[in-house]
Amino acid sequence: MVWRGIAFGLAFALAALTSAGMAQEAATQSPVLTIEPERLFAESRFGKSALARFEREQAEFLAENKKLEVALEAEEKSLTDRRPSLPIEDFRKLADAFDAKAEEIRAARLAKSRSLTTTRDEDQKRFLAAIGPILGEMMGEMGALVILDKKTVFLSFERLDVTDLAIARIDSVLGDSLQTIPQPQPTEGPDPAP
Repeated sequence: MVWRGIAFGLAFALAALTSAGMAQEAATQSPVLTIEPERLFAESRFGKSALARFEREQAEFLAENKKLEVALEAEEKSLTDRRPSLPIEDFRKLADAFDAKAEEIRAARLAKSRSLTTTRDEDQKRFLAAIGPILGEMMGEMGALVILDKKTVFLSFERLDVTDLAIARIDSVLGDSLQTIPQPQPTEGPDPAP
C-alpha cells in the first residue's frame, strides 16, 4: 500500500513536471502573444531616458513659467501703482503695451508647451517604429502569428505575455540613447495598426 502511494505521488509529480515543461514550451511556441505597450516604453531604457528628459524639460518649463508670472505680476502692480499719477492716455498706452506683452508671453509659453508634448509624442513614435522589427523577430522565434495588446484580451494564460522578454530584447538592441533611433520619415499610405 505504501509503495502504491509513493508510486502515485511520483506519477503525480512527474505529471506536474511534464505539465510545467509543456507550459514553458508553450510560452516559447504560441501563435498568439500579448504585450503591455505602455510598459514597453515606460520600462525600457530608451523610454526611461526619453521620459526623464521630458520630465526635466517640463520642470524647467514650469519654473520659467513661475518666474514670468512673478515678473508680470510685479509689472502689473507697478503700472497700477503709477495709474493715479499718469494722464489717462499715457496710462492707456502703457496698459495696452503691458497687455500685448502678456499675450505675447502666453502665446510663446503655449507654443513651448506644445513643443514639449510633440517631442514626447515623436519619441514614442520613433520607439514604436524601431521596435517593430524586434517584436517581429521575437514572433518568428516563438512561432507567433500575432501580438495583441494585453488590455484587449479577455482571458489568456500569463505565459503568453512577453512584455518582460520584449523589454529585455529592446534594451539590448536600442539601449537608452535617443540618437539610436532615426526620426520617422513621412510615409505614403495608411499607418500600421496601433
